[in-house]
Amino acid sequence: MHSISRRPRWAIRLAAFIGVLMALLTVAPGSLGAKAWADDSSAGSVKGKTFTIATDTTFAPFEYRDAKGNMTGIDMDLIQSIAKSQGFKVNIKSVGFDAAVQAVQSKQADGVIAGMSITDERKKAFDFSDPYFASGIQMAIKKTDTSIKSYADLKGKTVVAKTGTESLTFAKSIASKYGFSVKALDKADTMYSEVNTGNAAAVFDDYPVLAYGIKQGNGLKVVTAKEAGASYGFAVLKGSNAALLAAFNTGLEKMKSDGSYHKLLVKYLGENAPADDASVAGVKGKTFIIATDTTFAPFEYRDAKGNMTGIDMDLIRAIAKQQGFTVQIKSVGFDAALQAVKSKQADGVIAGMSITDERKKVFDFSDPYFDSGIQMAVAKDSDIKGYADLKGKTVVAKTGTESLTFAQKNASKYGYTVKALDKADTMYSEVNTGNAAAVFDDYPVLAYGIKEGNGLKVVTEKEAGASYGFAVLKGSNADLLKAFNAGLSGMKTDGSYQQVLDKYLKAPDSDSEKSDGFLALLTESFPALMKGLAMTVAATALSLLIALVLGVVFGFSKVSGVRILSGIASVYVAIFRGTPLLVQAFFFYFGMPTVTGQKIDVFTAGVLTLSLNAGAYMTEIVRGGIQSVDPGQMEASRSLGLNWLQSMRKVIVPQAVKIMTPSFINQFVISLKDTSILAVLGFAELTYQGQQIIARNFRSFEIWIMVGVIYFIVIYALTTLSNFVDRKVNK
Repeated sequence: MHSISRRPRWAIRLAAFIGVLMALLTVAPGSLGAKAWADDSSAGSVKGKTFTIATDTTFAPFEYRDAKGNMTGIDMDLIQSIAKSQGFKVNIKSVGFDAAVQAVQSKQADGVIAGMSITDERKKAFDFSDPYFASGIQMAIKKTDTSIKSYADLKGKTVVAKTGTESLTFAKSIASKYGFSVKALDKADTMYSEVNTGNAAAVFDDYPVLAYGIKQGNGLKVVTAKEAGASYGFAVLKGSNAALLAAFNTGLEKMKSDGSYHKLLVKYLGENAPADDASVAGVKGKTFIIATDTTFAPFEYRDAKGNMTGIDMDLIRAIAKQQGFTVQIKSVGFDAALQAVKSKQADGVIAGMSITDERKKVFDFSDPYFDSGIQMAVAKDSDIKGYADLKGKTVVAKTGTESLTFAQKNASKYGYTVKALDKADTMYSEVNTGNAAAVFDDYPVLAYGIKEGNGLKVVTEKEAGASYGFAVLKGSNADLLKAFNAGLSGMKTDGSYQQVLDKYLKAPDSDSEKSDGFLALLTESFPALMKGLAMTVAATALSLLIALVLGVVFGFSKVSGVRILSGIASVYVAIFRGTPLLVQAFFFYFGMPTVTGQKIDVFTAGVLTLSLNAGAYMTEIVRGGIQSVDPGQMEASRSLGLNWLQSMRKVIVPQAVKIMTPSFINQFVISLKDTSILAVLGFAELTYQGQQIIARNFRSFEIWIMVGVIYFIVIYALTTLSNFVDRKVNK
């Protein structure tokens, strides 16, 4: 009875303990989770708070007062929408631009949004949000004026621009070139009045401000295309209000994604609003394989750490992030990139690819993202100053490019001959060594090469060229193309597109030419070269292992005396010894997926190619080794009562292996060197890595010395090791 009466109490206590424990486990994680969420989430840390936001008063359409006296405009709607989505409130203080900036610096306000350009100088005092609008400068004249159509018509006239703005800086920068004078004023309405009354011939101003003024009937009209300007950003005092800044970025990204940001721009800018950049639902969460070139700096090349970088790479990654998909970059060379898309090994290609009518038959192109052009460069110490100085000389241009077409088109006119080459570094070397007088190339590629110290100088103005576009196979991946266009539009809107261009295409600084010595170059290049060497050794080892199995199987088949096995082995050997390794590589990487619809990665295709090719030679080595053993050995072993298999295993093969070993070592060396052929597929082995480094710094002589020395050391060491093993095993 005792035991019966005590069990309920024990059970009750245990149940109570478990209940308390469960309650703690239930509550504690929730508390901790809530705390962690509050700490990590910007939205959580600003939720419920009220922030004072300072702004300008007269910068329509970004901030101004409507008929009822309420603050309105793009900036006002933007900050209010973001505050609502992120759960905080704003108290708008309209105090004028300078006062708004000072209010934040004196901590009278938490942030400022006032069409504020993001500049390096301001970054010293403020932390900026992601850019939310890319401005630009345009010139406007009186609506009834028909005499001025461009800057060239301003000679002897006066123009006006706003004090302290990019427009004023731009107007002053071209004033002497076009022969006009510049007058600075501090208000938009005053500037417009100056033009309407004839005191000034034109006004330079931010294009959205001009567009809004014209829409409101200020009596002007725009007569020039938009010049690139700075981007606007929301700002807080440096080192403070990080959560508010993060919440702004989160809210801005959300508005861009759901299309509400674009609707906001349309509301105030009408037809001048940039194109819609809302996310395309069909690509969200997906991963796309994007093929690209390998050696077209500054659009795509590898940095010192071996990572793909350049304008195209930054562009596609930024667009993917903005549109909510991921990309897997395949750097395979230009021709191979096109083939990869055709064979559906890749979903799209971005490789500084000109949009041409011929290519449009095969590919669907995005909106153009870069307008290229052709320039001529000569050796730095050359006296050549223009096309007229090329008579009787030789020039070089890249195969299959517009530059080559342009050079050939003008060859007879200026009396020079044209030589086509397939790589930029080779062309530049031809000019530097005096084998060619000049090189014709795309101007951004030339500019990057000069910046990297290729020893050339540009001597002609830019000739008009084609535009570059992102491409997919015709009739496929329409959502990907649509997402690219939307993302590109978004980047142009917020100014991040211009930032990418500036990052790679800033004018070369003659005082900062590269002067690194050989050791510095070796130190910088060593990690990438070792990465390539590891890939070379891995592919060689795996290929030889498979090839050895194939060689043994087909080698024994050839000497088996069974006709069908011997026939199969002979056909295999004939095919893989009778066709070039490069053709086999293209067949497995591009041909097989086209036929089977099954994608093959470049490593698998490379190993498959090397294995089957080396296996054919191994087959002949095995056959030759076995047949080199005196036939009397087989007859003697069979006469002693051994069957065919026992005779082979105990008598013939041990002798044959000694004969085969030198040939095996030789095939090992050949296979290791053959991996370099796979560089055309973008297989990142040693030669490929060398090409990538040269594409970046144009120092081909030093890099090829390094690559050659590495090959020699590795092959010599492995050959010595193989010979040592051979002596030990086969003595």
